[in-house]
Formats: sequence, C-alpha cells, structure tokens
Amino acid sequence: MKFTIRLLFFIIGLAIMTFGVCMTIKVAEIGVGAWDALNIALTAKVGLTIGKWVMIDGVILVFVNAFLVKRRPDILSLLTIIVIGSLVDFWLDTVFELFDIGGLIARLAILLVGILIIGFGASIYLQAKFPQSPIDNFMLAIKERFHLNLMIAKTIGEITALIPAFLLNGPISYGTLIITFTVGPAIQLFFPYFEKIMQLMQTKYS
Repeated sequence: MKFTIRLLFFIIGLAIMTFGVCMTIKVAEIGVGAWDALNIALTAKVGLTIGKWVMIDGVILVFVNAFLVKRRPDILSLLTIIVIGSLVDFWLDTVFELFDIGGLIARLAILLVGILIIGFGASIYLQAKFPQSPIDNFMLAIKERFHLNLMIAKTIGEITALIPAFLLNGPISYGTLIITFTVGPAIQLFFPYFEKIMQLMQTKYS
C-alpha cells in the first residue's frame, strides 16, 4: 500500500508539474525556463517534439552526472524523464493545442499561474522519493563534485542550458528570469503541506 501511495504521488505530481511547464511554454514569447528554451530551440532547428528533446537531454545528463560524481549512471532516473517528456507532449498536443493566448497581461498571468502549478506538482512528486529527473540530479552532481551550495549549483545548471539555447535563438526573455528565481520558492510554498499529507497517509495504511 505504501508503494501504491508513493506511485500515485509520483504520477499525479508529474502530471500537474508538466501541465504547469506547458503553460509557460505556451507563452514562450515572454521567455521560458532554461531547459525548455533549449528544447524549443532544438525542436525548431532539428525537429522532433519538445517532449522527445526532454528525454534526449535526460539520457545525456544521466551519463554526465555519472561522470561528475564518478559513480554508475542512475538508469532509473530515465524512467522519470521519460514520463516527464511523454506528459509534456501529451499536454501540448491536447489541451494547449486548442487555444492561443494574446496580450501581455494575459501571458504574464499564465506564466505566473504556470509557475505556481509547477511548484504544486513538483512538491507532490518529490514526496514519492522515486528517482529524480536527470536535470535535478545534474544540479546535485555539480554541488557534490565542486563542493558548491545548491543555489550556485542550480545557477550553473541553468547556464549550461541557457548558453546553447541562446546560440540557437531559443525563447529567452524576462520570463526566463522570472521562472529561474520563482520556481524554487513555489515548490517550498507547497512542499511542507504535501509532506504532512504523505506522512499521514503512510501512517494510516502502515
């Protein structure tokens, strides 16, 4: 039963989180997150879907992370990135294919709501304590290898994606800065609440 609860948190959390990610992608004209900017640029230049590039990034990062921390590749984290990539394509091809968003105020509103939804979903999925995505592990690998704090490690991870995204004319703008500095606080806002829910559910069904 405990595993079932964790699996539900994992799937529901990722579904909500990727919905929020797709909200920010839908208003890419004002900027998206660093990795999303890279994936949008790669889709425009090379082809494949954004979700497929999410998966390709993940595969590469699994081996980069292993090199950084000098351990075996965390193959299980590929499961997480495959689910994330598949959900991104699902939301973009269904819900977000149906409408366009016009006007700066509306786009900013969608961006901010999307960030809150990302934080809401991520705070749920993290409770499952399943393997994290290779992008999250990349930040942790940088922290471990170079003995940095999480903020600096996260910044380096974001720059790693921003540079090629910029060179490929990805959608980088002020929205990118907003996402970079607000997703973390959004996760922290909801995390304690879902942590308590997880503890209560596991105690109830133990």
